[in-house]
Amino acid sequence: MKALIDKYLKYLSVERNASEHTIISYQNDLTSFLEFTAQVNEQDASQVDVTTITRLNIRLWLGDLSEKGLAKTSIARKVAALRSFFKYCFKRGHVDKNPAHLLVVPKKEQTLPKTATVEDINRMMETVDIETAKGLQDRAILELFYGTGMRLSELTGLNLSNIDLKQRQVTVHGKGNKQRIIPLGNTVVTILNQFLEKRPELYGERTDGDAKKALFLAANGQRMYDRAVRYMVEDYLKQTSEVTQKSPHVLRHSFATHMLDNGADIRIIKEFLGHANLAATQVYTHTSMERLKNVYEQAHPRAKT
Repeated sequence: MKALIDKYLKYLSVERNASEHTIISYQNDLTSFLEFTAQVNEQDASQVDVTTITRLNIRLWLGDLSEKGLAKTSIARKVAALRSFFKYCFKRGHVDKNPAHLLVVPKKEQTLPKTATVEDINRMMETVDIETAKGLQDRAILELFYGTGMRLSELTGLNLSNIDLKQRQVTVHGKGNKQRIIPLGNTVVTILNQFLEKRPELYGERTDGDAKKALFLAANGQRMYDRAVRYMVEDYLKQTSEVTQKSPHVLRHSFATHMLDNGADIRIIKEFLGHANLAATQVYTHTSMERLKNVYEQAHPRAKT
């Protein structure tokens, strides 16, 4: 089964264009299930045969996770990982029956996206030292996240050819390798122009052909990778914002929420974000409503009476 898991993860990366974060999460989930099943069956993990897995094996694992107090959102993701893996195995003839076919995903607790304020964003941008090539790159990354709402994997996958500063737009390859074009605002275009002039200064010992095509480069000159961007964004948000979650996704959430607050049509925001359906975008209407309620309660003299 372990060899099949490895093949499946490669399939996610190559054919499904899944993000590094998704692949790592699914790998952890599937490995956890494999090890639990091996322990229950009193055998080594390398001996577990995928054809012997039943719905009971899966339910025992999920029950164990629930007893350990794992959050419903985490269990839901693990169910999704198993369903996707066994669907892959069934379609390719590795199993005759899909033991995860009728698994019910636990209902997730409704959590609203964490967002930074406009003031937080402005402070963060001003914190960046744009006198250096690295500083200009940091600022360009932050401006792109907040100015377009793109995902982390989409940003690290950008090549120089995806940026068209004359047309003021960027071509993004999203989930399932779906392509979309996002317009760029004045601030982003200005910073990108400044950054591109100094970008060659970021070349290093690991700058290969792929890195020279990439828009952004890591410290050693290779193509920028997800973890480096996460650390960078977290560092700047720590300096300038009280938002509890400090990640690139906060900038994506802030982009959508601030657009909605300023009158943008939710269907347009859906296209910006690359959501497959409107339901995924509608969570931002709840975020905006919560903000309105907070303002009302603080400002109206009879709101608390």
